[in-house]
Amino acid sequence: MDARPLSTKISWEAAACATKTRGKPLRTKQKGIDILHDPLWNKGMAFGAEERDRLNLRGLLPPRVKSLDEQISRIMQQIRAEGDGTEANIRKNLYLQDLHNRNETLYHRVLVENTTELAPLIYTPTVGHVCQQFGHQFRRSRGMYFSTKDRGLFSTMVHNWPHDDVHVICVTDGSRILGLGDLGAHGMGIPIGKLALYVAAGGIAPHRVLPVVVDVGTNNPSLLNDPEYIGIPEPRLEGDAYYDMLDEFMEAVVDRWPNVVVQFEDFETPKAVALLAKYRDKVRCFNDDIQGTGCVTLAGVIAAARSAQVPLTDLKVLCVGAGSAGIGVCQQLVDGMVEAGMPREKAMERFVIATSQGAIGKADGAHGDPNHTRGLSDDRVPWVNSSVSDGASLLDVVKQFQPSCLLGLAAQPAGLFTEELVREMADHHSSPIIMPMSNPTAKAECTPEQAYSWTGGRAIVATGSPFEPVTLPSGRTLIPSQCNNMYVFPGIGLAASVAGVTRITDPMLYEAAVACVESMTDDEIASGRTFPEISRIRQVSHAVACRVIKKAFEEGLTTKLTRAKVPDDDTLAVYVNKKMYYPVYSPLVDPS
Repeated sequence: MDARPLSTKISWEAAACATKTRGKPLRTKQKGIDILHDPLWNKGMAFGAEERDRLNLRGLLPPRVKSLDEQISRIMQQIRAEGDGTEANIRKNLYLQDLHNRNETLYHRVLVENTTELAPLIYTPTVGHVCQQFGHQFRRSRGMYFSTKDRGLFSTMVHNWPHDDVHVICVTDGSRILGLGDLGAHGMGIPIGKLALYVAAGGIAPHRVLPVVVDVGTNNPSLLNDPEYIGIPEPRLEGDAYYDMLDEFMEAVVDRWPNVVVQFEDFETPKAVALLAKYRDKVRCFNDDIQGTGCVTLAGVIAAARSAQVPLTDLKVLCVGAGSAGIGVCQQLVDGMVEAGMPREKAMERFVIATSQGAIGKADGAHGDPNHTRGLSDDRVPWVNSSVSDGASLLDVVKQFQPSCLLGLAAQPAGLFTEELVREMADHHSSPIIMPMSNPTAKAECTPEQAYSWTGGRAIVATGSPFEPVTLPSGRTLIPSQCNNMYVFPGIGLAASVAGVTRITDPMLYEAAVACVESMTDDEIASGRTFPEISRIRQVSHAVACRVIKKAFEEGLTTKLTRAKVPDDDTLAVYVNKKMYYPVYSPLVDPS
């Protein structure tokens, strides 16, 4: 399927995000200079002669008219001229931010047409560096900030946002940004990057997304003492005060936009788990670190198991990392095994989760029982595996438990997956599944090249950050896939937006994972990938949305779309595709 909508006539709802009317161009009395400074309206030098006259733009632009394609070509030339490396990528990100702030249509079209090249620049791994420097590089406010200084005013503040039809909010409290920890209000870079992917990959119109930081303070001493810190320089709220503030925020945004989907992003584990449990059955929401990461990892594991010719239910998993991402991933994998017919209790026996203290196992004293001694949180208690001793090292677990799948979600310094550990796995399995998924790249538990080298090219590899293809001594080239949440969350948001899905349920997440896997081509599978090429991300999002909507129909959880309106899968596919925003310039004056 082409990235463009199936219909040859671009619908106003899908294409003209700047207009609030449907079916006719917008007449406006805005001054020309105001239009040029509004990123939703601005076309730059693409304004034609008639538009320049009718919109009072004559003389405010160079006389030459440039097409959208010509503008895209110039943008990509500028980006590629920056070269390579971390500092060059940060400069590219800043250039793209400036483009985002002046011309939303061009920005998102550039992303659509160059997703493989640009996704790592606007999100992982570059966004981590951008967040670290956010205050020092702050140029223009984007999104909304709800701080402790605004308590009691949230319900009024939401009306300061100029758009009445917000479909997706991505919100963070900045407490656990990627693997970088507490970045406070500087975590705003994460929602901005995520929502750019919602637009480009998921087809949600730009005026329907809203990035948010709930600023509850920060415990990061360097930020508290940084004069360029943009947030509240006070210690974080805790306890009831914290949850009361989140209650006020959720009530305000849901009251303002009753059909909005709220995506929680990069909250520290205890709060992430508590907030998801509190809200998931009350409002349209999901936690990307718990459910999104779990869903996309399930997709990667299903694809890897297929490549290894092993049923999903036969896998044994060692997950290194017991935070919200690690536990969320394991929960999703268990759900997948249950969907495949395995009893839940038996499925959970096939998982060992390791903390920084070693495996969460039986308290037999063999290694001092460090996890039990420290105290197991409620979310970790169900994952005690009696087949290993508490505190057992990763190597001991691999020798005793013999996992076929190794997941890295620890966000610790790189190198946790040692050569000895990976070789031990390869001794027990012909096609070991190695998934170093911690972000950013510097936190990866091992590199794909190491995993392939240590297993003689037999490993099936997926990573959290992008890595280059690896050529084996035999001359064969393998392409490790990035296990990126963008394969699922834009499609889930699209489904909720199009169909009015009232709750994001576990069966919907399973369907999203299956849709991702089934989107792969034979060539992609043969090249060693466990995910489709990023260049086809809009097709994947479309497939995910359709599967999620179908499950929502079965569960009776849609409000805007019924099965009667789309009686078969083909009709549903066409309907969803027509609803996907595609960035093109729309006429801003009535030609009649």
